[in-house]
Amino acid sequence: MLVLCHVAALLAAIVHVLIWVMESLRFSRPEVYRRFRVRDDTEAAAIRPWAFNQGFYNLFLAIGTVVGLILWASDHDAAGKAMVAFGCGSMLAAALVLVATDRRMARAATFQGAFPLVALVALVLT
Repeated sequence: MLVLCHVAALLAAIVHVLIWVMESLRFSRPEVYRRFRVRDDTEAAAIRPWAFNQGFYNLFLAIGTVVGLILWASDHDAAGKAMVAFGCGSMLAAALVLVATDRRMARAATFQGAFPLVALVALVLT
């Protein structure tokens, strides 16, 4: 279970770095902003500052999770587990909020929340 937890948490962090790239660095591209159900350039321009900010939330959750994994691997078990649990718990909660507010985003929420869920279950069972 320990290895499963670490791998799932790392994959969750990678997914959230990818989301950061889409929201903060590539949001002005139609192939990206349409994934967020934004229809056109005008709408994208209005939403871009919010997406940019939201992307950094995702990046910080990813960084916190990776730092937690590093601490955990460095025999700082309590701090590492706490950071992994917080990071993955926040990622999972955000995925649940996403699907609760718009059922059409269920696929994106599953992509965002599956690895954190696996990591949390494995953490509890470790």
